[in-house]
Amino acid sequence: MSLETGLAGKVVIVTGAGAGIGRATAVAFARETCRVAVWDISDANAAAVVEELKGVGGDAMFQKVDVASAQSVAVAVDAVAAAWGGVHVLVNNAGIVRDAQLIKWKDGAQTGMMTDDGFDQVINVNLRGPFLCTRAVVPHLIRAGGGAVLNASSVVGLYGNFGQTNYVATKAGVIGMTKTWARELAKYKIRVNAVAPGFIATEILKAMPDKVLDGMIARTPLGRMGRPEDIANAYVWLASDAAAFVTGTVLSVDGGLVVGT
Repeated sequence: MSLETGLAGKVVIVTGAGAGIGRATAVAFARETCRVAVWDISDANAAAVVEELKGVGGDAMFQKVDVASAQSVAVAVDAVAAAWGGVHVLVNNAGIVRDAQLIKWKDGAQTGMMTDDGFDQVINVNLRGPFLCTRAVVPHLIRAGGGAVLNASSVVGLYGNFGQTNYVATKAGVIGMTKTWARELAKYKIRVNAVAPGFIATEILKAMPDKVLDGMIARTPLGRMGRPEDIANAYVWLASDAAAFVTGTVLSVDGGLVVGT
């Protein structure tokens, strides 16, 4: 028996969809014949992404959106709803890193720290962004009779990570928002869930030294890096009718990393 997703023709917004996990997620929804709004702060890959999504059976539009700007988000959401008649799924995928130790100390003296700007940039994109996007989209989900909000957390939001005070704070915060929104929005038949990826083979990670990558793989019980498609498939399942009784959860897609930590 095949899995019936119920996603055909649904309108999906994916933030940070120009590359990496976001792009793979947009493609996965397009394969379900969804209409996908690709949001990204950069339009460098706009034409290629739209062509790819249409090539696998979906419809697509690209919008240059700053998820940390309430005005940018509101204009983009209204444009999607006007073009396609509503919104059914939001994937809050956009995120950045600005890694640094809280305080770096060597030979009895401070040699570095996480700056205010480095902290604020990550908070604005990774935490304020999902808040602004969800707040703008929810009225459209209510009008549609329900839908799904999917948030990008991380395994580091569950157990912390060296040099990532800002990033970990946002990913832990996303979990808190997910559980709160699941409670608030269930009466409107809106399900809210988060995905917590482990080590995923995006271009950023691929650029790391082999020694570092080998260490990541060694810490992962399944013995490999995750693929962007692994996360994309989790988002599609959580948005689908197959997960109709799932809300307020955090799904770790990490090859067993948390278990092995």
